[in-house]
Amino acid sequence: MTQRRPTSFDIAALAGVSQPTVSRALSGNPAVSAETRARVLAAAEQLHYKVDKNASGLRRQQSRTLALLFFEDPTPDETLINPFYLSMLGSMVRACASHGYDLLISFQQLSDDWHVDYEDSRKADGIILLGYGDYLQYRPRLEQLVRRGAHFVCWGNPRAGEFGAIVGSDNEAGGHEATRHLLGLGRRRIGFVGTVSEAYPEFLDRYRGYVRAHDDASMSVFDGLRVEAGPSEAEGRAAVAELERRRADYDALFAASDLAAIGAMKALQERGRRVPQDVAVVGFDDLAAAGYATPPLTTVAQDARLAGTALVEALIDRIEGRESESKLLPVTLKVRGSSLV
Repeated sequence: MTQRRPTSFDIAALAGVSQPTVSRALSGNPAVSAETRARVLAAAEQLHYKVDKNASGLRRQQSRTLALLFFEDPTPDETLINPFYLSMLGSMVRACASHGYDLLISFQQLSDDWHVDYEDSRKADGIILLGYGDYLQYRPRLEQLVRRGAHFVCWGNPRAGEFGAIVGSDNEAGGHEATRHLLGLGRRRIGFVGTVSEAYPEFLDRYRGYVRAHDDASMSVFDGLRVEAGPSEAEGRAAVAELERRRADYDALFAASDLAAIGAMKALQERGRRVPQDVAVVGFDDLAAAGYATPPLTTVAQDARLAGTALVEALIDRIEGRESESKLLPVTLKVRGSSLV
């Protein structure tokens, strides 16, 4: 004889609550207390009850799916996805699963009409946006999402706070700590390798931290030691070539990304300059490649696990009608061989 599948009424009887309370608890409704939800989930697990997310989603006109949209970034391979964003994926998938959501991953080009898809077509209940290049070019699209009442969250600069929930690292604190470290080693002519523009607010904050560390130490920032560079090895190499063209005198480099720092180290070594003896180097991100560089790269670590979880939880809060504030996540300096003699 085939065993009958358990129902929400069975769960209600076992948990000692009403059937509507079971439905609300299983759907994550914030009106259900944590204690009641835990009792319902325990009863559901005991009965081996499986939630039909498609059916419950149709009843609520929700898909129980979040859309993660990557935008193209310059990378040394053909992925065109910033490696730091890829490092967030595991924690994002786990966070979605723990809240009963699926994660839909899509790669977008800025030329695509992405802002009319997903939530409008009910492919997803909300959107996580990662990587967008020039913020000033991207901003009108965010404004359009706001006008349409879309649920979305961005990885970016939480200090801006213009478009609802923005999750990001404390870039200024990271730039300050990296530069303070180099100054503490006795380095006095520290170059900055990165983009300094309102169009790239995260890099701009890293530069502001670099400047603030000099101010705190009553040291001058030398404009001739700042080189515009994007987050790629090629740009890091080009930055060193530009400093050589300027005949700049420098004993350290703070690069606004690990990839640029690694490219700069390679270029220095090819020119016969020793890292860190002649030039100490610090990056930003703590990509896996940083630990395998020669020498291993000192870098400002962003917490990919915390970042992925914070993005998912901020978006679900917005979808389910709860307050969702921007979050500024802490960073940590990881000292390795590129800055230790």
